[in-house]
Amino acid sequence: MKFTRRVMMTAAAAMVAFSGTAQADGHQVLDSIHFLIPGGAGGGWDGTARGTGEALTESGLVGTASYENLSGGGGGVAIANLIENAESSYGTLMVNSTPIVIRSLTGEIAQSYRDLTLVAGTVGDYAALVVADDSPIQTMEDALAMYRESPNDFAIGGGSVPGGMDHLVAAIVMQGAGEDPTAFNYIGYDAGGEAMAGLLSGEIDALSTGFSEAIALAEQGEVRILGVTSQERVPAYDSAPTFAEQGIDADFVNWRGFFAAPGLPEDMLATYQEALGAMLETEEWEAVRSRMGLVNIYRPGDEFRTFLDAQEQQLGDLMRDLGFL
Repeated sequence: MKFTRRVMMTAAAAMVAFSGTAQADGHQVLDSIHFLIPGGAGGGWDGTARGTGEALTESGLVGTASYENLSGGGGGVAIANLIENAESSYGTLMVNSTPIVIRSLTGEIAQSYRDLTLVAGTVGDYAALVVADDSPIQTMEDALAMYRESPNDFAIGGGSVPGGMDHLVAAIVMQGAGEDPTAFNYIGYDAGGEAMAGLLSGEIDALSTGFSEAIALAEQGEVRILGVTSQERVPAYDSAPTFAEQGIDADFVNWRGFFAAPGLPEDMLATYQEALGAMLETEEWEAVRSRMGLVNIYRPGDEFRTFLDAQEQQLGDLMRDLGFL
């Protein structure tokens, strides 16, 4: 690959970004960091990247943080950009989450996490099944009883298309409850807000959504949480029961984490991991995390890869059962 003088200068600038001290005990680790966000402003990726940058800079671990929103192709445009400009992008971290696994399985994006340098998974949002607060459904057992009585009339909605994450989560829950994951009626909406409107209007009986969103809706008195896809109750809202405690095997977390360009030098990778790991222990990050309703699930490097391999297997098997692969 032939590099222009501008690209070589950009690569050199990326190296300069690593000229800070290599101490994570309250001292600066990096001079600067650039976040690549594969979606538009205001989304989950955007909030995670900007919240991470906020905590890194305010805690003093990083001098400055900058952000670039590059949406398109279900995240594929940003991934391709990072790969194609690898050597000039060593000062960049790209945020992503579970959709990189789903969309690479379906072929919506041509790349996968294997084409990138895995830096670390940092946080996660469990999923939840909720009903309207005035629904006669009080528990997950009530929901299953209603479904078993009239499967065709019981509808679960979500803010993603059939085969998207909300659908897959609902299928994981139904499968964990011993039901056919292909048989229930799923109604997909263009966004979470429309799905919530469908729940409140009675168009759907239950809603599959992220736990952080479910918490906000429950605190507003709009929904009742039937179950959470975590093994143990989440401290952020510990009145919500887990599916596990109800005898339903439905573990799932929508992780969010960071990737770098392929070929990232090992010392740079170690510095990124050091900065992110130290950030998760700061008061500044705790303020961001609690505000966003997320849980810390730090998995650097190989641990991150092992987790992603397992999630790819879980979701791939389910998508094949559902007929999406």
